[in-house]
Amino acid sequence: MKIGLHDSEKEYLKGKTFPNYALMKISAWHKSKGDAVEWWNPITGQYDKIYSSKIFDFTPENPYLPLDTIKGGTGYSVHSKLPDEIENMFPDYSIYPECDFAIGYITRGCPRKCRWCVVPEKEGDIKPYWTWQELVRADSKKLILMDNNILSCEYGINQLESLIDSGYAIDLNQGMDARLVDNRIAKILSKIKWIKYIRFSCDTISQITAIENTIKLLIECGVKPYRLFIYLLVTKDLENAAYRVECLKKIGNITIYAQAERNERLGIVPNKVQLEFAQRYVYSGIFRKQTWQEYCQRKNM
Repeated sequence: MKIGLHDSEKEYLKGKTFPNYALMKISAWHKSKGDAVEWWNPITGQYDKIYSSKIFDFTPENPYLPLDTIKGGTGYSVHSKLPDEIENMFPDYSIYPECDFAIGYITRGCPRKCRWCVVPEKEGDIKPYWTWQELVRADSKKLILMDNNILSCEYGINQLESLIDSGYAIDLNQGMDARLVDNRIAKILSKIKWIKYIRFSCDTISQITAIENTIKLLIECGVKPYRLFIYLLVTKDLENAAYRVECLKKIGNITIYAQAERNERLGIVPNKVQLEFAQRYVYSGIFRKQTWQEYCQRKNM
């Protein structure tokens, strides 16, 4: 059989380099059956099966995909999932030759039910999934974990602890929950080798105290502030987001990355001011020199 793969985000988000986990597993499964696998080409290709994966609901669907295309990913349906025989495959990294790291999950799910997050609906409560030893590649010492709340179960914490002195550098790209960090966890995080940042999320004002306490504990364990990265959700309540920015920037030389809330399944689309806040005020670094109110006055907003 000849198999065609379609990565919706790679097509839409120019410059995207992060690999699609599901497509790598699909490729590995078909190759294990002796099938030929390539990227879908609507002009020259003739395929027995075509798979399209879409992660984000704002990513447009390619109108030229055949009607019998097998579609999956949260961008198509929050309930979509791979068959077990494909889910259990080790991913085929060869289809993303620019990728020099391993990716995967140690845990799946999350016990919290934040209204902006699809994870509880899609994956349920937190549960063990893989060990990190099952995720790493023989040709790389880097591992990027996509767990949504790895600190919310003892299994996840123990897996992180076992990565100390493993020789692998990791990243937790979804941001950890600072409300769960205590002295023990801070010591574990401080001893892990990180690819670049230790990431946390600050989506509400109620998380600020936890963020401040976590950073204090990490600094006491020897972590430099510039190694800390905070995801900041920007809802239409911009005063709320601006207050969180002011609190966070007092901490010191940490990285803040603002994300305007978007959930098109629920009809939530960021407005121009949210995008201005995230992309021009925070991402540009202007927030370090001006308050949001000062920025708006200067821009006559």
